[in-house]
Amino acid sequence: MSTSVHPSGGRSGPVRPVGEEIRVRGLVQGVGFRPTVWRLAHDCGLRGDVRNDSDGVLIHACGDVWTVEQFLARLRAECPPLARIDAIERHEWVSVAEVDDFRIVPSVGGPVQTGVVADAVTCADCLAEIVDPANRRYRYPFTNCTHCGPRLSIIDAVPYDRANTTMAAFAMCEACRSEYENPADRRFHAQPVACDVCGPRAWLEAPDGSVLESPSDACAAASLALQLGSIVAIKGLGGFQLACDASNEPAVVRLRRLKRRERKPFALLAQDLEMIRRYCAVNDVERALLQSAAGPIVVLPMGEASCHIAPSVAPGVNTLGFMLPSTPLHHLLIASFDRPLVLTSGNTSDEPQCIDNADARARLGRIADVFLMHNRDVARRVDDSVTRVVLGAPRVLRRARGYAPAPLVLPPGFEETPAILAMGGELKNTFCLSRDGQAIVSHHMGDLEDALTYADYRRSVAQYLTLFEHEPRAVALDLHPEYLSRKIGFDLAEARDWPLEEVQHHHAHIASCMAENGIPLDARPVLGVALDGLGYGADGTLWGGEFMLAGYREFIRLGMFKPVAMPGGARAIYEPWRNTYAHLVAAFGWDEFAQRYATLELQRFLAARPRDMLDTMIAQGVNSPLASSVGRLFDAVAAAAGLCRERVLYEGQAAVEFEALVDESTLREEDDALAYSFGLAHAGEAGLRCVDPQQMWEGLLDDLLRDTPVSVIAARFHKGLAIAIVQMIELLADELIDHGSEGDNAPFTHLSVRAAAPAVALSGGVFQNRILLEQVAGRLAAVGLRVLSHRQVPPNDGGLSLGQAVVAAARRLAR
Repeated sequence: MSTSVHPSGGRSGPVRPVGEEIRVRGLVQGVGFRPTVWRLAHDCGLRGDVRNDSDGVLIHACGDVWTVEQFLARLRAECPPLARIDAIERHEWVSVAEVDDFRIVPSVGGPVQTGVVADAVTCADCLAEIVDPANRRYRYPFTNCTHCGPRLSIIDAVPYDRANTTMAAFAMCEACRSEYENPADRRFHAQPVACDVCGPRAWLEAPDGSVLESPSDACAAASLALQLGSIVAIKGLGGFQLACDASNEPAVVRLRRLKRRERKPFALLAQDLEMIRRYCAVNDVERALLQSAAGPIVVLPMGEASCHIAPSVAPGVNTLGFMLPSTPLHHLLIASFDRPLVLTSGNTSDEPQCIDNADARARLGRIADVFLMHNRDVARRVDDSVTRVVLGAPRVLRRARGYAPAPLVLPPGFEETPAILAMGGELKNTFCLSRDGQAIVSHHMGDLEDALTYADYRRSVAQYLTLFEHEPRAVALDLHPEYLSRKIGFDLAEARDWPLEEVQHHHAHIASCMAENGIPLDARPVLGVALDGLGYGADGTLWGGEFMLAGYREFIRLGMFKPVAMPGGARAIYEPWRNTYAHLVAAFGWDEFAQRYATLELQRFLAARPRDMLDTMIAQGVNSPLASSVGRLFDAVAAAAGLCRERVLYEGQAAVEFEALVDESTLREEDDALAYSFGLAHAGEAGLRCVDPQQMWEGLLDDLLRDTPVSVIAARFHKGLAIAIVQMIELLADELIDHGSEGDNAPFTHLSVRAAAPAVALSGGVFQNRILLEQVAGRLAAVGLRVLSHRQVPPNDGGLSLGQAVVAAARRLAR
């Protein structure tokens, strides 16, 4: 009888053959996982097979017990670069005698339980091929393999096989099929595999549809057009993009005018990391993010040479959003360029980008001078992702290409999550499907107020439900009665008899932060700080500056920023001076303000506004809702300091440009006593703690009287706001510990001693502000509190759907 050798080197006795059925769950399809299994199984001398199915990858393995263990250890260690193993389940396999080799066998269908992998940037091996004149894929713009290329943007159904993608229209040539069918080749079952003999082709055409260049010259011709100052529409991975020379100010100005994007910063495409470093400082974390398989836009601090970028690329900010080429087409386009390109979505402002050739000709014909087209269909629109490194960690601000729809593993306690469809919010919308301990947050959808985005949202929800064979057991909705996402969700639920779960906006923000930080379902509650523009409150008023004690199932509002009127309602969002006026009237009354600050230019500006009408609106509560919004506070302060006073040209502009002005030396070196202070008091019938900005206004206005630089004012405001937030958190934490299970806090009985102070979760769009997040998180850590913040999903409303999903799941699991 033969013997086996233990991995430690000692003999373990006679061979004991075993047969195992091994289930691998996670991101394991379309990423070269089966060839890796095949290679390792042959290396280890195992018999059996491996296949894709609707649950992931299924392996049948026969060998001695130590060999199987060694195989699984190597599988974990040598997992393909785009794969992610979430779980390995092992069971006895009784058909050991029926196999004499190890094979890859065809996929099988069934209810979908596996993840769809996100689109991935071109790998180094494919890039080497397209620049090698001796390679048959030289300058072929659709080169890919199992380690890179399109996934979400081309898939119509699972399993992820070619017949279920938009590549089904292209029959493989003999050479490509040989690669596709060879388990030892890196293109084994790479579903989009193609070459210029059998695959998609690119061409250059004029706005009237006439072809300008043959496929072999299309990218080079487009590059030449860009160098000559043209605007080029490019059919990218997940839709059309618009490009121009980023150093050509007239071209950038023309693109802004035609696209109707007056001021919001443009993203930039660079040939390589060295090019980016000419214009921006790049640290190791940012470098890794730029060069990752996701290939997102990374927001970077401007360097001295950024003056060589056209001023209209990023007006009013001190950062640039750079990305590296994500596809071979983009590599070929910028290969001969010695400077960056503007690369922005192919649309007019606030519309979804075009994905169809005919639609692009119709909608972009008045913008683009030429079109770089191709004939591979885009299954769904996928925007570029946006990230920023804050506190040394990458943070997703817009989750799309490269990240979506990779499932997020939910915390302990959510393993039996029922199927939930969460509809998200109104702005920066995403939706979420959750089931069995995982959550799939959709790609970024955008603002549903636009009719085309609204239609795209409805279509995408239907696509995801079909793609993932997701039959909801409940639909989670925001409380706001006018959110279009709520109305669509309500209609779906009513038509299909699905139960509804209503989730308060800021509770969803905090729950989202808890979930991505792995807080278990039955953990004690956290202290949540949710700061944003607006959200519908549980009391029917508008919230936006909230302190709460929150678990997944419920929350208690403990504090807020002082509610201030928004005269004109939605107009106050677009005309910041209205918020300034309302704040100053709330803090002083007009007469006192006008007397104390009569010499200020701000006073003269506001005096010329229609104050009588605004006063009447505020007094009578006509189209002037009270809101505890920190987003509107930022607008008010920025406008008082002279920024974006009359109107904003994109959401958050005033806050973004105010942050950009912050004087770093004042922030770091000036005594905290000079920061603008806020009052903390009880307010309202409920006796909630309230952050009152009156003292802040006094300090800021006095600085304006002294002609203090706006950069110093911006620093003192950010620092003072952070100090006030931390003081409020400390106060609430102490009160919770003192009172534990008394009164309104009765549902939460876990807080009893100082050593057990709750973690603090920071969420909401205001925490996209780098300076505020750094100040608040740093000061909380300094007083010994654990800080939870966002990394995988946005702190803005793009992360709202994840929070809605886990709240709805937690409630239903408790029933």
